Amino acid sequence: MGGVNLETVTLDDIEKMLIRQAGSTVHYPKGHVIFAAGDLADRVYLIESGWVKIYRLSADGRRVTVGSIRSPGELMGLAETLWGGERTCFAGAINNVTMVVLRKNKFEDLMGAHPFLAIKVAKLLGARMREAEAIIHEMVCWQAPGRLALTLLKMGERCGTETKGGIKIDLQLTHEELANMVGTSRQTVTSLLNTFKQEKSIAYEGRAINIVDPDKLARWIM
Repeated sequence: MGGVNLETVTLDDIEKMLIRQAGSTVHYPKGHVIFAAGDLADRVYLIESGWVKIYRLSADGRRVTVGSIRSPGELMGLAETLWGGERTCFAGAINNVTMVVLRKNKFEDLMGAHPFLAIKVAKLLGARMREAEAIIHEMVCWQAPGRLALTLLKMGERCGTETKGGIKIDLQLTHEELANMVGTSRQTVTSLLNTFKQEKSIAYEGRAINIVDPDKLARWIM
């Protein structure tokens, strides 16, 4: 399906425990900006619950999502923190989020004391680099229908819940947010979602999207 499977480089229970012991737990409400472009990149985050989107602002003020939505169990803010300097992206809470925050110096001390954690972080950064390269390829080579279909399938894999009606994506993203993720207009996303619904590859359950027929949806990826 393209992209990179990050599940193979997620933190295990021991690694999460080490980070929890060294950091502090914080809660952010839906819509909260966790960090912003220009902030000092001096901490990393372990998401315990909720989902976070990483985005930049375009010249005309639009939010352009970069990278994937970050899910429970994932580390966030790694690359910029380890590199140093200021952040270039924003992180926004899609829903209520709980996370562990760890200062850069403590995180570096932790990796020094536990080399297996440092190796895991290196693997994770490598996987995310490949994921970013795949996204660039998709943007260049695929039309909007394929990009949207792939985005929905990826979200189903990472954030979805299997139900009798299909794979439920209950992030309640707006059409504008989906448009920012796939590099097209809100009107195009609305039209494509209606097309996917009419062909019965997806269905709506309130504001949630159910992927009813993944195979049919995948046919748009070309």
